[in-house]
Amino acid sequence: MSTGTAPAIELTDVARHYGSVHAVNNVSFGVRPGEFFAMLGPSGSGKTTCLRLIAGFEQPSRGTVRLAGTDMTGVPPYERDVNTVFQDYALFPHLNVLDNIAYGLRMRGVDAAERRRRAQEALELVALEPFGERRPSQLSGGQRQRVALARAVVNRPKVLLLDEPLGALDLRLREQMQTELKRLHRKLGISFVYVTHDQGEAMSMADRVAVFSNGRLEQVDSPQALYQRPATSFVAEFVGGSNVLRGDLAQSVGGRAGQPVAVRSEHLRVLSVQASVPDGHRVLSGVVSDLSFHGATTRIEVRVGAQSVHAALTNQEDGDLALPELGETVQVSWPAAATVQLQA
Repeated sequence: MSTGTAPAIELTDVARHYGSVHAVNNVSFGVRPGEFFAMLGPSGSGKTTCLRLIAGFEQPSRGTVRLAGTDMTGVPPYERDVNTVFQDYALFPHLNVLDNIAYGLRMRGVDAAERRRRAQEALELVALEPFGERRPSQLSGGQRQRVALARAVVNRPKVLLLDEPLGALDLRLREQMQTELKRLHRKLGISFVYVTHDQGEAMSMADRVAVFSNGRLEQVDSPQALYQRPATSFVAEFVGGSNVLRGDLAQSVGGRAGQPVAVRSEHLRVLSVQASVPDGHRVLSGVVSDLSFHGATTRIEVRVGAQSVHAALTNQEDGDLALPELGETVQVSWPAAATVQLQA
């Protein structure tokens, strides 16, 4: 493959071990030029280690990391055409905003006039033009994160790495910054690699998402495919919270022997034991074990033998939703086509 058509980033059979701890195990994936790519998983799943391997802060115990087709083995971080944005901003408190942004250019020997011009351009990109003379302590958390973004893109990297960059912000600011990041990505046209444990962030921003668990790559796919067609039990439960049925229960609703199945909560209907089940629906019987109100939906937990399933019922505008009682025996049904066969 020529450099012009090579992935922006490519990991091939990459592992990273710390003694007996296998932080990353045989991970392979590619990031396309200009793609917004998210690495999603809980703490300790290996996603941040992969980011550090791409940045050059770590070297793989095995396997290869390539940037634009070039093997990065042994190449230090400052010689890689990537920049990293961290959760804690890492701004210099004694420098004003413009000087913080221009610091990397200064280290590269760019002259003062060019540094200032490019720092001003980066400041405009993140809509902070009036704040160039302020110190970081005079900015809000969201503004400091924008400064960190401007500093990362001022060097015009081919790839921007973002390590849980919104984790220190409150919910409203996180949502605003998600919109800003998508806008910035479209404007710059470079590859973004975004690490997060928040599936809502990954699903709303990324073109594709890599889901990690225990150092392994579970699935790489579009947000829609991950949501609708999870490959494994972990992906089904972690991305959007599908119900995963195992053993005899899975087989009773059409699953293959020894393999679990998944069905999303919003596909489930909760019916009285006297109600007729629509044609083409799977059905289980169980006892209501919990009811909880979640604004737009009410969540109903039904105990079916040794397992539980959760239905998410949409609340009507007038709040008049007929709900079962705790302890009531009910039927749970869903269209057969909504059943997803998972890997064993």
